[in-house]
Amino acid sequence: MDVVLAIDIGGTKMAVGLMKMTGELIDLEREPVNHDLDGEGVFGQLETMVVSQLERAVEHHEVRPVVVGVGCAGPLTENCETVSPLNIRAWRNFPLRERLQQVTKLGVYGDLDAKALALAEGWIGAAQGRSNFMAMVVSTGVGGGIVLDGQLLDGATGNAGHIGHVIVEPNGRRCACGSRGCLEAEASGTAIEAITGRPPTEPTYDIMVRTGRLVGRGAASVCNALDLDFVVVGGSVALGFGATFFNAAQDSLSEHCRLSFVRGVRITPARLGDRGPLIGAGAIGLRGRHRRSRVRAGS
Repeated sequence: MDVVLAIDIGGTKMAVGLMKMTGELIDLEREPVNHDLDGEGVFGQLETMVVSQLERAVEHHEVRPVVVGVGCAGPLTENCETVSPLNIRAWRNFPLRERLQQVTKLGVYGDLDAKALALAEGWIGAAQGRSNFMAMVVSTGVGGGIVLDGQLLDGATGNAGHIGHVIVEPNGRRCACGSRGCLEAEASGTAIEAITGRPPTEPTYDIMVRTGRLVGRGAASVCNALDLDFVVVGGSVALGFGATFFNAAQDSLSEHCRLSFVRGVRITPARLGDRGPLIGAGAIGLRGRHRRSRVRAGS
């Protein structure tokens, strides 16, 4: 049986797994990113898991990885040729795709982690059957992926959907991108810890409400601009804060979406939970493989 080697890289942790062509994960490993390491050291962490999963594919599951799919925090260049995640400072223009090809000897296809989540939730998750929606990851950072008229938006450089850098607090906190008041600078796990002095796993009620309201405010700007009526949100902060976060986000979203075409906009938790980003990475691999097959068929 053919499977996808799926890789999800966030600011706090990395995950590698094996995914069936139907979206079912049959194995996975996770490891925190060691921010004390240099770029090669961080890649070494990833390489160890990749090699382990390739070995488990053959020896334990008796399956054959045929393609690699990667979802990575951004910014990045097309297909993860180079990646520069704001929350992994050791990686600046790191040649991720080439390095993974050297290790796996397989075709490697990559995209932003939140765009990967959009693919996953639209395929077998909360947005299944919808042609227009936004997916968000609220975790160490804040990212987004937008599906419009059934197509995942890429933008000029492949970085479309960076809702984490929508301004929600004018003259607010300085963001890692260099601006002020970005959603990521105000509502990410990193920001929450800086503001409160406590990890986002130990939030107060007020922080959960504030985070939800800011996410709703940022999402409203995108929904109003792009005529979207559905937002699905994953990530450890959003899912960890639960109903308090989502109720506050919905109230804020409704407050700021007053035009007739967005008046019924809804925000909902990612149905795939913490599996979503890895399933999305697998979906990126499948999409890349299918596109390559079409090009070959037409040549």
